[in-house]
Amino acid sequence: MFNNTKNFILKIIKKDLEKKKYKKIRTRFPPEPNGFLHIGHAKAICLNFEIANLYNGKCNLRFDDTNPSTEKKNYIKHIKKNIKWMGYKWNKKSFYSSQYFSKLYKYAIQLIKKKLAYVDNLSKKEIKEYRGTLTKKGINSPYRNRSKKENLYLFKKMKKGKFKDGEVCLRAKINMKSSNITMRDPVLYRIKNVLHYRTKNKWCIYPTYDFSHCISDFIEGITHSLCSLEFTNNKELYEWILKNINVNYYPKQYEFSRLNLEYTVLSKRKLKILVKDNIVEGWNDPRMPTISGFKRRGYTPQSIKNFCKKIGISKKNNLIEISLLEHCIRSNLNLTSPRFMAVLNPIKIIITNLSENYNEKIIVQNHPTLKNMGTHKIYFNKIIYIDKFDFKENFNSKYRRLSINKEVRLRHAYVIKAKKIEKNKKGEIKKIFCTYDKNTLGKNPKDRKIKGVIHWISKKYSIPAKFQLFKPIFTIPNPEIKKNFLKYINKKSIQIKKGFIEKNFIHKNKFKFCQFERTGYFIIDKQKTKKNKKITFNETVSLKEKNY
Repeated sequence: MFNNTKNFILKIIKKDLEKKKYKKIRTRFPPEPNGFLHIGHAKAICLNFEIANLYNGKCNLRFDDTNPSTEKKNYIKHIKKNIKWMGYKWNKKSFYSSQYFSKLYKYAIQLIKKKLAYVDNLSKKEIKEYRGTLTKKGINSPYRNRSKKENLYLFKKMKKGKFKDGEVCLRAKINMKSSNITMRDPVLYRIKNVLHYRTKNKWCIYPTYDFSHCISDFIEGITHSLCSLEFTNNKELYEWILKNINVNYYPKQYEFSRLNLEYTVLSKRKLKILVKDNIVEGWNDPRMPTISGFKRRGYTPQSIKNFCKKIGISKKNNLIEISLLEHCIRSNLNLTSPRFMAVLNPIKIIITNLSENYNEKIIVQNHPTLKNMGTHKIYFNKIIYIDKFDFKENFNSKYRRLSINKEVRLRHAYVIKAKKIEKNKKGEIKKIFCTYDKNTLGKNPKDRKIKGVIHWISKKYSIPAKFQLFKPIFTIPNPEIKKNFLKYINKKSIQIKKGFIEKNFIHKNKFKFCQFERTGYFIIDKQKTKKNKKITFNETVSLKEKNY
């Protein structure tokens, strides 16, 4: 999938194998179980698992569960479910950073004994102030030169729960004047008197991601530790930790550009705010950029993989157009989705030259080019529904839909001609009275040209349904860079329509996805349908590209 000449990571791996640096390639996907996976994670999933598959290696699934304040078992369940849905299998059982807590603690002791770590009493705010900025060098903590003996005593005291949260922490002793702020005595352990979902109350000190990650990579024998560009400055610390503890193997970190998508945010912190503030229904809301959200909206694993493939792997961050993602799902569903008709904005048509009992069965293909998809029946009779947007009382010569004294073809059926309309007291059109040409089923009249084709549904053979149409959650292309990103929430990101679908659709529900002709691709929202007891459809994507 990512096997192309532009993938710099593959070039690195190829050279490593040629030099016989590794016998087996081993990658890892290390999500933190503090939320649902999003489309950005999908890129990392595809890259790590596809590389392992390409070189007959292994990919570990490791949960970075070093912050019990935000992590939940439920998130682990959904993360595993998402990866399986994407079509990938991880190496053996899943791994957890928490299973290495005892080993990590011993490595921290090693650094203290080498006088490369110390217990600091500065507060979180003070540590930040002492660290300095890009233009201002850091200042040494007044606790930096504690003796090895005192640091060992205090660290063990930390482990025994003798301090409150934030009262002390363990920091690496590196260089407070380093040009890389990450290397200015980073925190290695902090106190969190919180029950851990796996280790319960066994620990009250927890390693930071920077400390646990590189050591976990070493323990698991990871050959290529792949992460996004935001961890570039952390690479130096990754290598420093491994160099200064007793290990006999050094995994290597490589960075690639993260996935940034138009009109959305991919920061888990910001996604949590959308859920917490009820801006969306939950992590699997079809408007959310989570894998669960895309799945509920009707996206397929293949479309997401194709999207990741088209983006490619590089070292340059860029904002990906949402139209590319939509193109990928359209291309995928076009070949797999049967065609049915649905009317989202119904208006009633009365065929005046048909009797009340007239009922004609018409056999239509489920797919215009794939005959193996089979056929289904539609019915033509006196009362039908068309979409309100397919009728205009006044029209010009370019208008190719229905209007008074103008003809149009009903999809798969006859040519009809509007004769008169009936309005309510508000002046709204409630009924349209038409005639049909009985000689136009499957053929055009010889004496005139019919230009327009519209979709329709028999009233008698229809089922009421709800349709959820979506727009992006945000009104600007890059809300991620805005401090007050909630200011740009799109209050019209969901639109609900009440209309009708073909009755035979229910009998043909062996199809997971469908295209409603002239409208878009849709999927049944099982969650909404079960709750409201009325069949509800989510719009996966429109037939044509939208301008947001």
